[in-house]
Amino acid sequence: MSTVPPNWYPDPQDEGFLRYWNGMVWTGDRVPVPASNQNQHGVAQSARVPLFGARAHARKQSQDLAEALADNQRLREHLEQLGGLEVAELQHLRDQLAAQVTDQQVLLDSLRNEVIHTRDEQVLQEIGIYQYRHPLSDAVAYRDTLKQLQGLIKEVARRDGGAIEASTTWTVNGSVTEGRKMVREYSKLMLRAYNAEADNLVRALKPYKLPTALERLNKIASTIERLGKTMQIRVAPPYHELRCRELTMTADHLEVLARQKEYEREQRDRLREERRAHEELARERARLEKQQEQYRGDLAALEAAGKDTSDVADLREKLEALERAIASVVNRADNIRAGYVYVISNIGAFGEGVVMIGLTRRFDPWDRIRELGNTSVPFKYDVHAMFFDDDAVGIEDEMHRRLADKRVNRVNNRREFFYATPAEVREHLQTLTGRLVQFDELAEAVEYRQSLAAAREVNPK
Repeated sequence: MSTVPPNWYPDPQDEGFLRYWNGMVWTGDRVPVPASNQNQHGVAQSARVPLFGARAHARKQSQDLAEALADNQRLREHLEQLGGLEVAELQHLRDQLAAQVTDQQVLLDSLRNEVIHTRDEQVLQEIGIYQYRHPLSDAVAYRDTLKQLQGLIKEVARRDGGAIEASTTWTVNGSVTEGRKMVREYSKLMLRAYNAEADNLVRALKPYKLPTALERLNKIASTIERLGKTMQIRVAPPYHELRCRELTMTADHLEVLARQKEYEREQRDRLREERRAHEELARERARLEKQQEQYRGDLAALEAAGKDTSDVADLREKLEALERAIASVVNRADNIRAGYVYVISNIGAFGEGVVMIGLTRRFDPWDRIRELGNTSVPFKYDVHAMFFDDDAVGIEDEMHRRLADKRVNRVNNRREFFYATPAEVREHLQTLTGRLVQFDELAEAVEYRQSLAAAREVNPK
């Protein structure tokens, strides 16, 4: 039979001590006895104790043991707070966390598939030139056709089972009537949600966002079918097709309307430019004719006086020059193809290697250049070439055709900017005109270069 040594004090952190005391039982004197020393009735046999002071010694040992057990329990609680778990428990916890991560990854992948990109920047980066699906004549034709389509959508939606399909055998508490009522109410709720989303897409639609809108509407139809699977509720495919056609037709109508407005605006600008040109030519012709009448009066007075001096010859030369000038003004007013072809650039606004090739029928073409260099651009334009031609329209058209592959704006051909150097443009102009055109290849860009110098002074780096 084992006994506790009299001078032995256990270490609460000693695993051997814990195993030892777990195998002990307690006697009436509170002296632990190994379980092997118990009799068949579970009563501990007598333990060997010291001859003197046995009870005091047992009490001391019992107190020490109680303190050791309390310390052990306190340490276990502390370890649990610090995460000091058993290996099996840690393994179980790791398996649980791994399962949660797997579930979350599956959910994330599912949500990613449901995500529809709606940011304008991302959509714009993915689009090309918008192509019409319904090539009608003008915006009015699109508007009328769209109204007819919307009327058809309303008619189908009012028809029972035309907009949404659902089960007809659903029962509630064994009642088919109550089941049909419930299905009908849920169907109305689903259809209202679908139509609300479709209407919002139509109202907020922009032509370049049509693919995103169609994808979103398809997702909504799929979601309704998934949520209504128990009652077999889904948006009727023919009705869904009508709403998709409505989106497509709306996008076409908006695009045609925008292009028509742009065309009308440019036509107004062109007519305004033509009117200014006619007004300037008319004022110049009136000025020349007035001066012509004055010279004719002076010449008649000199001839009536019988004087044949150098003044008479000078007046006759001036009259001949005025007649040529008036004829030129009349020719320019009658010939709508006559005008000034100009080649300009603006390094500060568009960078090097970009030129604008256009024409103006203004009497003073520099007025047009000054208008182009107004507050819409930060710096004035530099003029590389400016010359008059009776067929300025033909020269401009041919220049645009030759540089078509270098257009900056390939959608709107009325934007006359090209990725070309002044030297390239000069070669084409010489070939077309057959004469050496006065041309300045250097872009002075005075204000731009002065601005750069001022910026370097403020920030030398």
